[in-house]
Amino acid sequence: MTGFRVGPVSGPLRWRPFAVVVVGLALVVLAGAVSVARGDFPIPLAQVFDVLLGGGQRGQRFIVLDLRLPRALTGVLVGAALGVAGAIFQSIARNPLASPDILGVTWGAGAGAVTVITFAGSMGAVGGTLATVGVPLAALGGGLLAGLLVHGLAWRRGIEGFRLVLVGIGVSAVTGNFTHYLLTVGDVTDAARVMVWITGSLNGRGWEHVVPVGLALAALIPAALVGSRLLGALQLDDDTVRGLGVRLNGARSVLLLLAVVLAAVATASAGPVAFVALASPQIALRVAGTATPPLLGSAVVGGLLVVVADLVARLAFGGFELPVGVVTAVLGAPYLMYLLVRSRREARV
Repeated sequence: MTGFRVGPVSGPLRWRPFAVVVVGLALVVLAGAVSVARGDFPIPLAQVFDVLLGGGQRGQRFIVLDLRLPRALTGVLVGAALGVAGAIFQSIARNPLASPDILGVTWGAGAGAVTVITFAGSMGAVGGTLATVGVPLAALGGGLLAGLLVHGLAWRRGIEGFRLVLVGIGVSAVTGNFTHYLLTVGDVTDAARVMVWITGSLNGRGWEHVVPVGLALAALIPAALVGSRLLGALQLDDDTVRGLGVRLNGARSVLLLLAVVLAAVATASAGPVAFVALASPQIALRVAGTATPPLLGSAVVGGLLVVVADLVARLAFGGFELPVGVVTAVLGAPYLMYLLVRSRREARV
């Protein structure tokens, strides 16, 4: 490990995590370019980069910049937000099972969005502009409400990781069942729209989906990086952390709020894309060889996972396109079972 200094900013530089970020970003750019190039009207990869650099024909520019690039960027940003959120949750809970999927944040966002879809559909209780912009706003509000509920119920003069996970599982079950109940309230058209949304999909994503999650990441990831040293300290026992002068409960609450907002914004943009927040931090941790999930590495791995999964969902089944959440769930479910088996073995030891 060496150090770096850029003006007044200095800190340690670990080459392996740094290499994970650099190589991961190169893979994200390559996977994103392939995603943009493939479709009903294939465009050579070299011409995709030509368009991105300002060249290309008018038709190619329309396909690349207006139709396909927003979808790829939404996937990258959503994956990055979920990756960072998962890394923060797992570091605070000291548990690899802690993620927005397990703790009910994404289900809370789903319940909020499904409420608006149902009441704006056949029931006609919500209409006009509110019905259009209400889905992402309701998803954001539902995710925040679920996160605050988990935090409040798990608080007993502080937050313990085991209690946080148990309370989160309970909130996830309640919000999930409420979402499924709403499926019985609306008509068949509403139910079909709801099922597509709660599966997690990048279909039809445009720049209006890129901008909100991009702005959220620009504001929240630097704040999370500032708190990354606290995440390292939180791996120690509580008495040691307090001995280091860290306000333990305040630090945990602020970092949890950051993670909840990131997960809610990502879910509002693309629906609950399953298992990305669970798997990305653990993959980044193992590749980077760090003691805690690296935030930037988790963001890069999350973005890469979503883009590659969307590419598979679009191209692997002929002319039939699957929601990206189906592919991530198929890949993530075995990984979740692996984590459960490994945790049980570690508990026996």
